[in-house]
Amino acid sequence: RISNYPLKVNMSKQSVPARSQELRRVSGELFSLTYGALVAQLVKDYESDDEINKQLDKMGYNIGIRLVEDFLSRSGQNRCHDLKEAAEVLTKGGFKMFLGVVPTVANWSSKGDEFSLVLDQNPLVDFVELPEDHPNLLYSNIICGVIRGALEMVPEGDCWRGGWKECF
Repeated sequence: RISNYPLKVNMSKQSVPARSQELRRVSGELFSLTYGALVAQLVKDYESDDEINKQLDKMGYNIGIRLVEDFLSRSGQNRCHDLKEAAEVLTKGGFKMFLGVVPTVANWSSKGDEFSLVLDQNPLVDFVELPEDHPNLLYSNIICGVIRGALEMVPEGDCWRGGWKECF
């Protein structure tokens, strides 16, 4: 039955940011819980931590090759000229847009062709207790796959020169 009463919607500018922050927090928590359930299922389905880690990387890779288009269309990002600029775009653009965190870029190699991303806070590990019988489980390995997949979709010379070496 449809009511004859008018629907009241408060569209004041003050309520929109608060609602947006609330939705992001709920989305982040839902994402963390869903990801935890996914990893728990992989632990049941695969016998070794290496197999689980490979599956997480593979899933991340498949996500990454699709996320790069979304990132480029939403951010309006232009070509990067070197790996240092690519690292800045990756951290301040991609991580912030999709995970809501900004990693620190550190440990540049002397050649300037390798670096580390340090996450002060990892939204994937909220509500997580890792099983003690899986000491080699790389719980956040999906992030490595996402980065690898996204960077492989960017043409060589656009922010990315060379291949993906390792993660964790």
